[in-house]
Amino acid sequence: MRFVPFVLSPRLFARFAARTAERQRAGAAPARKQERDLRVDFFRGLALWFIFLDHVPSNAIGQFTLRNFGFSDATEIFVFISGYSAAIAYGRSERKLGFVYMTAHVWRRCWQLYVAHLILFVFYTAQVAWLAERFSNSMYVEELNITRFLEAPHIALLEALTLRFRPANLDILPLYIVLLFVFPFVQRALRAMPVAALAGCFSLYLAARYLGWNLPTSVEGIGWYFNPFAWQLLFFIGAVCAIAPPRWRPVMAWRPWLGALCAIYLVFSTVVAGSWQFDTFGDLMAAWMPQAWFEWMYPIDKTNMDILRLAHFGALAYLCAHYVRPSARFLRQGWARPLIACGRQSLYVFCLGIFLSFAAHFALVEFNARLPMQIGVSIAGIGLMTSLAALMNWYRQRETAAGERKSTRTVNG
Repeated sequence: MRFVPFVLSPRLFARFAARTAERQRAGAAPARKQERDLRVDFFRGLALWFIFLDHVPSNAIGQFTLRNFGFSDATEIFVFISGYSAAIAYGRSERKLGFVYMTAHVWRRCWQLYVAHLILFVFYTAQVAWLAERFSNSMYVEELNITRFLEAPHIALLEALTLRFRPANLDILPLYIVLLFVFPFVQRALRAMPVAALAGCFSLYLAARYLGWNLPTSVEGIGWYFNPFAWQLLFFIGAVCAIAPPRWRPVMAWRPWLGALCAIYLVFSTVVAGSWQFDTFGDLMAAWMPQAWFEWMYPIDKTNMDILRLAHFGALAYLCAHYVRPSARFLRQGWARPLIACGRQSLYVFCLGIFLSFAAHFALVEFNARLPMQIGVSIAGIGLMTSLAALMNWYRQRETAAGERKSTRTVNG
């Protein structure tokens, strides 16, 4: 029978399948490839640079990061963009392959982040402990919260596996892991009934702030530094901005009066932040604001994402969304490419930045803390982060090109 050699020949079968797929593609309308929004990569890369600089104590260059000009900082940028990009990436896989596959895809990513966090924990702890021993400076151990690991490593390691023990500066990845783990179910709710789902997110935020809800740590009575029950609101607001239904567009449209209010609030928050460092701003605040206002405003809680921080980031995001369009010319200029490269390889760049931030801190403490050294370690750290991002982008491009050539050879037999 004629079909027997055809079936028994893998080469003929592959050629037949390829030609069938070609005919199907030819009969269908060609799908238009969606252009990547460079703003996501640009601002995520900027957040990673800010996180690195903010993690280096007594660094003059860190005075130019976002946290010194208002109530929010790079963490809000990172969490919001993470929710926004997750909704775009995983929403696309859900539409193509279904909810079950999308959930498996998300949880696979959670596992990768979990493994990356554990590897980062081991190497970061070893880095701090070795340098503290080598230079006889126990300050590093206490400052970066690894004393428990050195005193009872078997217990601390078990607590690290359950995300209950973390050295200083290792709090963002566990937050992202938890939020991404529940993302498939919340995204489904946001698509089906967005108002009710957002109301639920806001209710959970209020419970975290006023009822003290938080996940436990290794220290009794102390919760996570970034409370997931509070920070989930910003993460899923980012997701809503990415998947908002068409009927929400009039609500999210630009309004000049709202933009003016946002600008006024940003100026006010800059003056308040300036009062923390400059006596002139402090005297201005004391002269114009009653004492009751200070009692209400402080402390501006980061763990539970104070409403002032949320409003500050919301004002920034609203103005940026209007004035920075996806077609903005500066996004395609040479000076923006390092930031975009870092934003595309955020996991690798973040992990490297954690190591480099302590290395920079160590160099300033042990060798030289003058301004030229501060500038030098800041430039060197950002340069290394950018180099890693460029290397990973190059590797991904080569890998994609090799895959396309292999696919072409398979189709052509």
